[in-house]
Order: sequence, then C-alpha cells, then structure tokens
Amino acid sequence: MQTTKGVDLPGERAPVAVNIDRWRAGLPPEAWPEGLPATGELWRRDVFAVADAYRAGAASPRQLLTAVLAWAYGPIGYGPWRAARSLDADPGGERLAYALEDVSTPAPDEDALSTAYRRFRDPDHARLPWLGPGLFTKVLYFVGYRRGMGGVQPLILDRVVAGLLPAEAGVGRRNGWSSEEWLSYLRWAAGQAQVRAVEADEVEMTVAGGG
Repeated sequence: MQTTKGVDLPGERAPVAVNIDRWRAGLPPEAWPEGLPATGELWRRDVFAVADAYRAGAASPRQLLTAVLAWAYGPIGYGPWRAARSLDADPGGERLAYALEDVSTPAPDEDALSTAYRRFRDPDHARLPWLGPGLFTKVLYFVGYRRGMGGVQPLILDRVVAGLLPAEAGVGRRNGWSSEEWLSYLRWAAGQAQVRAVEADEVEMTVAGGG
C-alpha cells in the first residue's frame, strides 16, 4: 500500500505556497482537514495524507476537497472563494463520495477511473461548481493513485499539462476533455513510466515542468 507521509516525491520541485489563515477564514470550520502544515507550504505528500485519511474513514469528503483545492489554487487570491462555492453545493459531501466511490478501492482499474471521471461531470449526481476537469482530476489523482503498483494510474490533466503533451498522448484540446482522452493520456504516461522505470506521476510532473 502506498505511503507518502514524510517522503519527497521524485519529480516534485517545490511545495505550493498557501495563505492558511485566509483559507481557514473563508471556509466552514468542519471542512478544514487536520494535519495540513501551518507553515503554508503544501507538498503533494501532505494532500496524499488527507486522501489516505479519507479512504480510511478518518477525513470527510469535504476535508479531502479542501486539501486538494488549497494545493491546486495555491497563492491565487480567488481560490478560497471558489473552493467555498464548491463546498456549499455539497454540504453533506454526498456528491463527492459518490464520485469517488470506485476509486477509493485498493486497486481501481480503468473502468473505475472512467466511471469516476464521468460522475464528476454528471450534473444530476456529482458535478460541483468551479470543479472542472483541471481540478477534479487532481482529486482523482490524490484519492486513486497507488504508488508502487505500476500500470495505469489517475493523473492530473489541466491546461498546463494538456498544452505540453505530445500528440501521441491522445489529448486533442486545452480543456473540457472526455473520459476517453483522459484515459488515453493515462495509458501513454503508464508506458512512459515503464520505459523510464519511474512512477507515472513523475511523468506528469516532468511534462508540467516542460521536460
């Protein structure tokens, strides 16, 4: 089973700077996850720790989303406002839990990943305001990634990554990607990871860094 607590992930260059006081002031108290560094420097391992707690039943879906969005928005000023709008639309966390049901298993397969992606886009059951693919693939990454298992793993697909991927990754647009495009990218990254003998998310980090 993966563990990331206290471990710097290969390919991660620096933490994300977050104004913790501003984020805590802008969100409901119960949505703030325990254990996030008070320093305001968030590493991926910090968000993975919240995701591990979520899968173990020790963190709520809303706390998970807060951790992911704080890391995703970083120092962007409107981050807390948008995060609050997403949280307000799911006060009990049921929509998030439904979307993440299939990727919270010990070894989610491609069908589980595709199902979760489509659920996040379903307005009747799981879609939340200000939570498009560039953000919800971050949620899927932190909840569904299984370090050390190899193969197809959920990865972040946002405008930065999409704009730097080669054509063979199968992502043809800069936003609004289909589940098929996301899976094509995941398969490409899995192949690259196998060739390079690295984790799939190191491939994503290399792409996002322009490598």
